[in-house]
Amino acid sequence: MANTNLTAAKTAKNDEFYTQLGDIVTEVNAYLEYDPDVFRGKVVLCPCDDPEWSNFTRYFASRFDSLGLKKLISTSYAYNSKEPKPSFVWQPTLFESLNPNFDAVKSPKLGKIFTLTDKEEPPRDINKLQWKYLEGDGDFRSKEVTELLKEADIVVTNPPFSLFKEFMAWIFAQNKKLLVIGNKNCVTYKEIFPLIKDNKLWSGRTEWSGGLWFETTDPNDVDKVVNGVKMKNVSSVWFTNLEHGRRHMPLPLMTMARNCKGKHKELKENGYLKYDNYDAIEVPFTDAIPTDYEGVMGVPISFLDKYCPEQFEILGMCENEDLYGMKTKVYTTEECKAAYFAKFGKKGTYDLNASGVVIINGVYEKVYQRILIKHKK
Repeated sequence: MANTNLTAAKTAKNDEFYTQLGDIVTEVNAYLEYDPDVFRGKVVLCPCDDPEWSNFTRYFASRFDSLGLKKLISTSYAYNSKEPKPSFVWQPTLFESLNPNFDAVKSPKLGKIFTLTDKEEPPRDINKLQWKYLEGDGDFRSKEVTELLKEADIVVTNPPFSLFKEFMAWIFAQNKKLLVIGNKNCVTYKEIFPLIKDNKLWSGRTEWSGGLWFETTDPNDVDKVVNGVKMKNVSSVWFTNLEHGRRHMPLPLMTMARNCKGKHKELKENGYLKYDNYDAIEVPFTDAIPTDYEGVMGVPISFLDKYCPEQFEILGMCENEDLYGMKTKVYTTEECKAAYFAKFGKKGTYDLNASGVVIINGVYEKVYQRILIKHKK
């Protein structure tokens, strides 16, 4: 889906998106194929989840023995502590109300925790998960949940999109492994991109095209209904620092000359343009990265879906704030106004400093967000 869904979600802080079990199975299988023992002897923490019905909790609980887990911890965030309040009115589920620990007064204001350890006797009935209340509201930033993070080896969850930067900082402060879902554009955040550049964080196994479908509880934010379940498509992807095979598959490429004769109209008409404000060329499509260019190239952020660290080096990003010393030119206010008038024929300002800029037929053209890369020799 287009970024309109993502923007709407961020604006409204609608974080009530629930991951489908099939998507979890498909993603996690890739790590098991690369390393069958990736979870063996590990403590897995699933924060920001409702233990009684989270598919993350259900996945790891039902496969506890086959994965060889040492411990599973799942926590949830209290309804009354969510800001802004979700659009639905809180009601206890039948599963929740039948739990012997259920308390109608505590449930809206206290988080829940479910734990499962290798000390417990199998078989473990997934439909009889027993949780208890946390002392606080279950916010991942609380001291209570942070102590659980310190105990964990791997964090697996779909965190609140509106708190993604804080959530990632929380995990990396404890130097933990992770497998989480976030929106695609988060790779451009100045708090997130350095982790990707330094190979401390990378794209998961599931490809970026199409986004992910989630179950939603918001009746006003639904894209389709499947078997009575409200579904929402969000421009989101998996992020991880666990190894998987696709990460090390080199991207098949062609020469500049062949790409200019290929399927992309832009390259047929203009060839590879050089930026006016970066010492790099514009590569508008990931599959058009040339094999025979040794300099710096600006590529779409979707390149990260195909990024092989043995094939490419990530140098920086075309952005407003030059964090990596890559800019060769900064445009004045007058230049931005003149560029706007030349392009649109009316008064205004064109934020040329926000990205890479090419010149086509004498007119300044700002390209979409670009990551600056080069081939590894």
